[in-house]
Amino acid sequence: MTRKALVVDDSATMRQMISLTLEEQGFEVMQGVDGADALEQLNGSEVDVIITDLNMPVMDGMTFIRHVRSQPVHRFTPILILTTEGGIDRKLEGKEAGATGWIVKPFDPSRLVRVVHRVVA
Repeated sequence: MTRKALVVDDSATMRQMISLTLEEQGFEVMQGVDGADALEQLNGSEVDVIITDLNMPVMDGMTFIRHVRSQPVHRFTPILILTTEGGIDRKLEGKEAGATGWIVKPFDPSRLVRVVHRVVA
């Protein structure tokens, strides 16, 4: 069974780097350029993990996470925030929004893989 991931970042380079890392681990990867686009990608799809940036145009990561968590099918889907921000206030806000974990950019591909494998059953 192929695992699916949704990668959300307004940087095409970041989306490609994360996608390649996950594809090497056997994931099928969907991509969203911002939170609104990602919600459209997610519509009707089940994924095993979501990795999102925070600072994006149209819809930011926190708003996106809240929308995802409001959908019963994604109530327990692991959501990882991958961002340049590392402040405790932002991390608490992310946890309250429904994030499962937090990774600070620049990301180490091997660390990302370890975290993804930890949250994906």
